[in-house]
Formats: sequence, structure tokens, C-alpha cells
Amino acid sequence: MRCPFCGEQETKVIDSRLCNEGDQVRRRRQCMDCKERFTTYEAAELSLPRIVKRDGNRVPFDDRKLRLGMMRALEKRPISTERIDQALAHIQRHLMSSGECEVSSAWLGELAMDELRQIDQVAYLRFASVYRKFSNVNAFCEEIARLERQPALDFNCLQLELLFDTE
Repeated sequence: MRCPFCGEQETKVIDSRLCNEGDQVRRRRQCMDCKERFTTYEAAELSLPRIVKRDGNRVPFDDRKLRLGMMRALEKRPISTERIDQALAHIQRHLMSSGECEVSSAWLGELAMDELRQIDQVAYLRFASVYRKFSNVNAFCEEIARLERQPALDFNCLQLELLFDTE
């Protein structure tokens, strides 16, 4: 592994441990020349299905794009980055285990909403409002009513104001 600081080819592994539920190996390395330390991540390269967009275009799965959308929905919410990583890893495992070469963006969006529903209901509503293109407050109230009907979730329509509180 090339040192990112000086470009030296000789580095040694100082520490290795599993992360992301065992899907990755995190390695601490030290350059043999400049003695700087850095972290690398190793993961199996598995082919994920292509995503079929609403307009019919086919694009490669981009976990950065999905992460960005979820992070936007979770902005200013008390959710750890580790929990977000777990949700993304769960979505990727689900995509790989589907065995499909292509999946619809609608299905991927539903997977993301399912994960967000379990993590944070306000973030779920934020994501759903953009993904499902809510056009008015009634669409929010209908979605909140659906959440209230789910026995494991305790959600109050008064929390709707949290959706618009960005400070």
C-alpha cells in the first residue's frame, strides 16, 4: 500500500480489525519511510445490481448517492454515523442477496425508507416527502397516520413541526 503522505511503497500493518458488521477490515498502517500513520479499509468486491431509474435509464449503484440522501434526511438528528453505516450495509447486503442484475430505483427507495423508518421517524418523513413528492401538508398527515397505525412506532402528529425546524 502506497503511503498517502510521501508516496513510499513500503508500509506495514500495525493493527487490523473487523468493522461494518464484519463486511470490512480496517487496517492501521505506518509508512516505513516517513513514519506517518494512516487507515485503510478492505472490502470484498461484489457486484451490485444496476439501478433502473424512473425514466428507464440504467446506472450503477452508487452508495455515495444513497448515503448523501440519507444524510440529508438525518441532518441535525441525533443519529450516529455508525448507525447510518449499518443501515447502508444492510441495504447493500439486501441488494446483493436479491440475485438480480437490475433493480428499480423505486425498490431501492423503499429499502432506504424502511431503514430510515427504523432509525428515525422524522428523517423517514423527510426522505419520503422528497422521494414520494409530497405536494401538500395532507400528504404528510397521511404518512404520519400510517406510522401511527404501526404498533411498534410511537409517533405524534404534533411532531410534524420538527420536519420544518432546521435550526
